[in-house]
Amino acid sequence: MTGPLIGLPANLPLELRQICQHFATPGQIEAIILRPARGKAAVSVAEAVAEPGRGLLGDRRSAGKQSGRRASKREITLYQAEHLPLVASWCGIARLDPTRLRRNLLISGLNLVGMRSPFPDTQLEWAIGDEVRIRITGPCDPCSKMAAELGAGSYNALRGHGGMTAAVLAGGVIRIGDCVSLHAVRTLPGKTAGAD
Repeated sequence: MTGPLIGLPANLPLELRQICQHFATPGQIEAIILRPARGKAAVSVAEAVAEPGRGLLGDRRSAGKQSGRRASKREITLYQAEHLPLVASWCGIARLDPTRLRRNLLISGLNLVGMRSPFPDTQLEWAIGDEVRIRITGPCDPCSKMAAELGAGSYNALRGHGGMTAAVLAGGVIRIGDCVSLHAVRTLPGKTAGAD
């Protein structure tokens, strides 16, 4: 397979493993959303502190969890900014405010699904701004509460468009406008590589 990828010469034969490690553009943080408590309205903030083992401080998921503990799979939730108009249309509403989805980070410019390696022996580590490092851990499927929030049909509108979950690998401050870019590619010993 050949093709022009950022940082690689054109006409270079590439394996799928290499292709999955290149992105045409960096992403950007468009919104930061905290959920103070279950059932309470989510709030948009200009910045938040991310901590391994806790997620975003001030979010209900961080309450009662210890700093520095090993990262779990669902410390932060992310949503694709480009999907907002599509989901709004499928829900029959004019505009979808991202706080209604209750995902922590609204990101534009990157396909969130592509931020997770399809190979079990490879992890992609992402930088948010200068300090924070995350790893995408899986899909964030919609829950039945979305029907109450967005109306009939919204659960099905969000299927496949619910966002992604992530673990915090290195903490720090996340700000609106921060760049989201690939920081490192890690090979895990003892995992099955799979076919290219």
